[in-house]
Amino acid sequence: METWADKRKSRRFNCLVPVDGKDGAVFATSRTVDISRDGIGFISNRSVPLHEKIAIELALKPDSEPVLVIGEVKWVRKIADGDQYRIGLTFSDIIDGTKDELDDSLKHRFIAH
Repeated sequence: METWADKRKSRRFNCLVPVDGKDGAVFATSRTVDISRDGIGFISNRSVPLHEKIAIELALKPDSEPVLVIGEVKWVRKIADGDQYRIGLTFSDIIDGTKDELDDSLKHRFIAH
C-alpha cells in the first residue's frame, strides 16, 4: 500500500520554525514542520484550499538573499484530537533564486554541521 511519504521526491529536513505572515492570513499563525528542495510542510490553525498558490520567501542562510518560490497546496489533513491542520506544499515555481541555491541553503543549514 502506497502512503503519502512514498510520494516524496527528495529528502525532508525537520524545520520547526514559526512563519512570518501577514496578519489575518492563513499562514500568519502557522509553523513549518519540514522542508525539502521540492516542498515544505506546515501546521496551521486554518485549512487551505487544495491547489492554492502561495508566495513563500525562504531565508535559510543568515548572510544571503532569500529564495522566493511559489508553493502549491497539494494536501491538507486535520490533525487528530485538535483544531489544527497539517498542510503540504510543493514548490511549483522559483521566482527569485534557483533550485541549486535552495539545495545549497538546505545543505548548509541541515547537513554541513
